Amino acid sequence: MSLPATPWTAYGALALSMALVGSYVALSKPLVAAIPVFLLAWMRFGIGAAAMAHWLRKPADEGPLDARTRMLLFAESFLGNFLFSICMLWGVSLTTASAAGVILSSIPAVVALLSWAFLRESISRRLCVAIVLAFLGIGLFSLDKTGSAAPDPENTWLGIPLPLIGNALVFAAVVCEASYVVIGKRLAGRMSPRRISALINLWGLALMTPLGLWTAWSFDFSTLHLGLWGLLVFYGLAASVWTVWLWMAGLKKVPASQAGVFTVMLPLSATAIGVLFLGEQLTRAQWLAFGLALAGLIVATAPRLRRTTSRSDR
Repeated sequence: MSLPATPWTAYGALALSMALVGSYVALSKPLVAAIPVFLLAWMRFGIGAAAMAHWLRKPADEGPLDARTRMLLFAESFLGNFLFSICMLWGVSLTTASAAGVILSSIPAVVALLSWAFLRESISRRLCVAIVLAFLGIGLFSLDKTGSAAPDPENTWLGIPLPLIGNALVFAAVVCEASYVVIGKRLAGRMSPRRISALINLWGLALMTPLGLWTAWSFDFSTLHLGLWGLLVFYGLAASVWTVWLWMAGLKKVPASQAGVFTVMLPLSATAIGVLFLGEQLTRAQWLAFGLALAGLIVATAPRLRRTTSRSDR
């Protein structure tokens, strides 16, 4: 697989990566209901490790890993793989889909802020408008979403309502995802996307193995039917292989703050799965929300596409 050569393909890689993330977040609901969170995450990393074993080999043109790169690889896996998986899977199981959608819509803003703070990337007015459009679109969609069952308000842990804990976990996943974007920009200039994907997945497998083995010891695998095994394989490949490679490849050509706008595809695609495959209905306000979110993508990418076109005409 070759890296994106133009902003068009880089934008496509970023959008497809986040769309896949949204799809496997939505499709993980039946998996979470059947498999404990730690075991599910461990099996996901195991599937990814098997699929990417041949990507671990160092290319001839790549130098040895220095201490800083090793640290970045660990941080990328710990935040973007290990903690993100735990927070997102557990959070979605405790809160409502509407609340999770509202919180997920803050990813572009958090990415832009972290990019400004740690990468010293400027936030243009156009990018600010794109972030606001994306936030308004996903927020409007989530607030207008109907039909989700509300959690039992009496169901608490240490006196704290479980939905509130779920919301906090989803926001923690947002911070993890934003950190993943920013750290990934640092790594994208040092290593190939395929090797980055394989190494951070291997770290994720190592971190999750003790928890996975502990959970697997008492789990009855005979309860899993063929459909769940197929969904598990898709989840493992999408989460560990396809999305990571596409994202790292796209970051080769796009600043992290601008790439963050494409995370709007995460909640959009998660909702689309519900509409197309779970029989959910959209209201007029929700269609308007889709339009706002997509307008945010157009506003964010238009300047780069216009400059690329003018250069190619010369």
